[in-house]
Amino acid sequence: MEKRILLEKRGRSDDEITELILDNCRSTYIDGLTDSFTALETLSLINVGLVSLKNFPKLSNLRKLELSDNRISNGLSHLMGSPKLTHLNLSGNRIKEFDELQPLKDLENLEVLDLFNNQVTLIENYREKLFQLIPSLNYLDGFDKEYVEAPSDEEDMAEEEEADDSCEESDDVSLAYLYNDNLEEDQEDWKSVESDYNNADEEFDSEDEEEEEGADNDAEDGADSDGEGEDEDGEEEEDGADEDDGGNEEGGAEAAASSAATEADTKATESAKSSSTAEEAASAGDEGEAVTKASEPEARGTKRKFQGTDSDG
Repeated sequence: MEKRILLEKRGRSDDEITELILDNCRSTYIDGLTDSFTALETLSLINVGLVSLKNFPKLSNLRKLELSDNRISNGLSHLMGSPKLTHLNLSGNRIKEFDELQPLKDLENLEVLDLFNNQVTLIENYREKLFQLIPSLNYLDGFDKEYVEAPSDEEDMAEEEEADDSCEESDDVSLAYLYNDNLEEDQEDWKSVESDYNNADEEFDSEDEEEEEGADNDAEDGADSDGEGEDEDGEEEEDGADEDDGGNEEGGAEAAASSAATEADTKATESAKSSSTAEEAASAGDEGEAVTKASEPEARGTKRKFQGTDSDG
C-alpha cells in the first residue's frame, strides 16, 4: 500500500492530495496513510483485503470513503477522526452484529451509507433501526426511508452545480438591492423607455405596411403598362408586315420591268448581229464576183497561148 501511495502522489506533497485511489493494492491493514493528508476529500480502498480499520488516520476534510469488498468486521470507531464524512460504503464486508454499527452515530454529517451484502442486513427491522441511530442519514443501501432510489453521482454533481449557480444569482440580487437605492424610480424609467420602444415599433410597422402597399400598386401599374406596351408592339408588327408586303409588290414590279428590258436588249443585240452577218455575206459575194470577172481575161489569154503553141507544132 505504501508504494501505491507514492505512485499516486506523482511528486506532490501530502497536503496537496485531494483524491487518492488505492483499489486492489492488496494489504490487510492501513500502511503509509497518515494524518498529513489534510486536504484529502475522497479515499478509495476497494478490494484491498483489509481485515480491520486499525491505524486509520485522522482526515479532517474526508467526505467520501470507499471500503467495499474487504473483510472488515469491526473497528468502525477509527473513522471518528473524519467528522465531515458524508458517504461511507461498507458493502461486501463481514459485519454481523448491529452493535458494530453504533460508532457511526457520531458521524453527524453522514448522509449515505451502504451495507449491502453484510450479514447485519438480515437483522429484523435493520433499516428502521439505522435511520433512528443516524438522524442525518438520507439513503441506506441505495434507498431512502420510503424506498425511493438514491440519485447517481452524476445527478448529485448536477444538483451541486445548480445550487452553486443559484447562490451566485442570489448574491447578485442582493448586491443590486444594496447599490440601487432608488430601485422604484429605475423601474419607472425602464417602463417609460419600454413604452417608447413599443411606440417606435408600431410606427415602423405602419411604415412597413405603407411601403408594402405602395410596392403592390407599383407592381399593378407595371403590369398594365406592360400590357399596353405589348399592344403597341403588336400594332407596330402589323404595320411592319403591311409595309413589307408593299415593298415586296414594288420589288416584284421592278424585277419584272428589268427582266423585260433585258429581253429587249437581247433581241436588239441578236438583230444587230444578224444584220451585220448579212452585210458581210453581201460584201463577200461582191468581192467574189469581182475576182471572177478579173480572172476571165487572164483565162482567155492563157487559152490563146495554148492554141498558138499547138499551131506552131
